[in-house]
Amino acid sequence: MAGWYAIQVIKGKEEAMVGHIDRVLPAGLLRECFFPRFATEMKLHGAWIPVEKPLFPGYLIAETDDPAALDRALGRMEGFARVLRQGDVYVPLAREERELIESFTEPGERVVPMSMGFKDGDAVVVTKGPLVGRQGLIRGINRRKSIAYLELDLCGRSVRTRVGLGVLSGEGSARARRAKLFVEEARKERAGAQPQIGSDQKALSA
Repeated sequence: MAGWYAIQVIKGKEEAMVGHIDRVLPAGLLRECFFPRFATEMKLHGAWIPVEKPLFPGYLIAETDDPAALDRALGRMEGFARVLRQGDVYVPLAREERELIESFTEPGERVVPMSMGFKDGDAVVVTKGPLVGRQGLIRGINRRKSIAYLELDLCGRSVRTRVGLGVLSGEGSARARRAKLFVEEARKERAGAQPQIGSDQKALSA
């Protein structure tokens, strides 16, 4: 399998550089080059609207079998672009970071979708989206901006980034109670326990 490697470019020029690289580089050197983004929501005039923001500002992701040849080709190209490396070694994206993007996107549409969750005491339980089972990556949450701050390994570098996370306003709401019940019943089923069917669960499945 070809590796995913990070290409460092000038912030704000990411999308333009993707097009430039696709036009200039030799065919066969790249399987894909893209500018990863994430989906979130922003409040405008009292209404929440969907927006997309850079996942790794100042970086592109390239899929290639030969990162050294790619780096040499970038060096001959007009504009700043280089493949990240540690010393003399080109380091691909770690498996978890690649899965976070690859499992929820597809070529031509590399936008990580928004996750959803609810508050459970001081913790946030993620019930939907790419952060399910990946709460350990979360380093902070901005509920007002529907943002979760993550710390990821970008080709050997520790990088702080953001993804979309909508947190329900309170576990007292009917929607939050149903989400919490759904998570609890899923845990029981995984543990081999027989779930209890109640009115709230019926409402969830209705």
